[in-house]
Amino acid sequence: MPSDRLRRVDEAVRQVLSDAVATDLKDPRVGFVTVTAVKTSPDLRHARVYVSVLGGEDEREASLAGLRSAHGFLQRRVASELTMKHTPTLDFVYDDSVERGMRLSELIDRETGG
Repeated sequence: MPSDRLRRVDEAVRQVLSDAVATDLKDPRVGFVTVTAVKTSPDLRHARVYVSVLGGEDEREASLAGLRSAHGFLQRRVASELTMKHTPTLDFVYDDSVERGMRLSELIDRETGG
């Protein structure tokens, strides 16, 4: 179970990245991206950034490539906005929880006749 401090760091990093992606990232490959969660390692040196992408497989891959390309820019934003001893290394990962939830809902509807 993450500590309160780790949870606060995760949320602060998520907020900074959400703002940066929405307002300052100019890469045309990055489409409609939402930063859904951030999970930092206990030593705060690594952060897995979960994102959802509106669109199909091509848009998802292009957006992830754009985010990975902008890694340095985004990491500098985190470093400049948050006071931390170490800025975590960012790793962008597609968050498929929305898709899984929709599939589960469809299966439930199909089974219940709804």
